[in-house]
Amino acid sequence: MAAKIDFSPLFQPLQIGAVTLRNRVLMSALTRNRALPTNVPNDLMVEYYRQRAESAGLIVSEGILICQQGTEWPHAPGIWNQDQIVGWKKINDAIHEAGSQSFAQIWHLGRVSHPEAPEQIASGQPVYGPSAIAARAPRIQLILVQPTEIDDPMKLIAIYKQAAMNAKEAGFDGVEVHGANGYLVHEFLDSGSNLRMDNWGGSIENRSRFGLEVLKAVSEVWGPDRVGIKLSPAGGYNDMGMPLEETLETYNYFIAQVDKLGLAYIVLQRYTQFLDPIIDGKRRAIDHDVIGAYGHLVKRSTLLSNGSFTPEEAARTVSEGKVVGVFWGQLWVSHPDLAKRIQNGKPTDTPIDLHTLYGNTAGTTLDDQRVGYTDYPFAEYPSL
Repeated sequence: MAAKIDFSPLFQPLQIGAVTLRNRVLMSALTRNRALPTNVPNDLMVEYYRQRAESAGLIVSEGILICQQGTEWPHAPGIWNQDQIVGWKKINDAIHEAGSQSFAQIWHLGRVSHPEAPEQIASGQPVYGPSAIAARAPRIQLILVQPTEIDDPMKLIAIYKQAAMNAKEAGFDGVEVHGANGYLVHEFLDSGSNLRMDNWGGSIENRSRFGLEVLKAVSEVWGPDRVGIKLSPAGGYNDMGMPLEETLETYNYFIAQVDKLGLAYIVLQRYTQFLDPIIDGKRRAIDHDVIGAYGHLVKRSTLLSNGSFTPEEAARTVSEGKVVGVFWGQLWVSHPDLAKRIQNGKPTDTPIDLHTLYGNTAGTTLDDQRVGYTDYPFAEYPSL
């Protein structure tokens, strides 16, 4: 008989900055593309988040667009107007009523914004990036354009700060800056997408400046102990990644500087093949031990991780002190009661319907969008 797995390390309370979590089974940001019709959170999204808040220790919202300019998905939610703030307030009320906590992931896509996205068009502005360098697309159907180099990055930092203010009004418990997966903060940090010769590019210190200034700006709104950041040093997704030695030098510097800010948490995304596209016939990412390479740098913040952990591996990694909590993404999609399943030894093998992962293209109503969103089954538990 196989030995029973001890999942108890995942079910101890956890303090991240000013926020106390009931467990260490955390839900990472998941784009689901259900904010129909106008990028405003709706009642279907309230149901989706309420389901998962019944057991999650922390819920990080799907990526929230901080402005019209800098968007990709047609039905990703924003946080630049009052209707959106009100919609998020309803979601946060539901999350809190279910006993969980919520951080808003604030998101600008930078050079990989879609030129034909309705909100991008409505903004009347170009697709911005650190430099006029387009990302290479892993498939021909994906539209990526050469971006316009932003003249003054402080303009974008001010938009992050306003989004942080709006997130506070919307009732979140904190904010997570999306610094991963080839979006704007990541683009400034990577020498392949940032070829600037001013004080926002060139040296590691200059390439780190944008991300650090964003964190300082949102910390002015929330206090650093309610701010987190997500990083993906291995790169890959959206044509990101530097040679290994440069990657190590860049992230050793950047993470050490971020840690000095005393944030609520830093989440390091491990290498996963799911986020490693094949471009020009080969894998794009720089596969290396992310936790081993950078975890020791996190001293003042809380170190969290994500990236295809099994529940067993997560419990072991937490018990060994390598990280203190683990985020899951895909497992939360098809298991709305994921934390409760893990705690009770229930299976976590419900497959994801990939056809409805980013919206149900077979229908346009909210009822249509329930499919593959709020209709995944809960496990059965013995009644008390």
